[in-house]
Amino acid sequence: MKKLYSSITGIDRGTVPMFSDFEDDGEMWAGKGDREKRVAVTFSEAFKSPPAVFVTLEMLDLHNETSYRVVTASENVTETGFDLVFRTWSDTRIARANCAWMAIGEVAADDDWDIDTGS
Repeated sequence: MKKLYSSITGIDRGTVPMFSDFEDDGEMWAGKGDREKRVAVTFSEAFKSPPAVFVTLEMLDLHNETSYRVVTASENVTETGFDLVFRTWSDTRIARANCAWMAIGEVAADDDWDIDTGS
């Protein structure tokens, strides 16, 4: 469990168009086996520590003659952003995908002190 020690909690969110591989026979549409797309996401402002990040599918356009195999994840989460990851495998054919995300964590208050120790 992530415990928040701040009286100020920030929530940031967004939508990411992951890919559109149908038009140009990209790897998610024409490929087979393990495939992955990554998009670097930057938060609108920095959190005090790495936030909890939730990722979900917002739009998925699949071929109707293959099995549906999809994983979405957030990886490499820092105070300023994360990698949004979309994975598939085997014979799954995906034309397009969009993902939505939400980050929740501690943020600095406007009146927080930033003491420079001069070191």
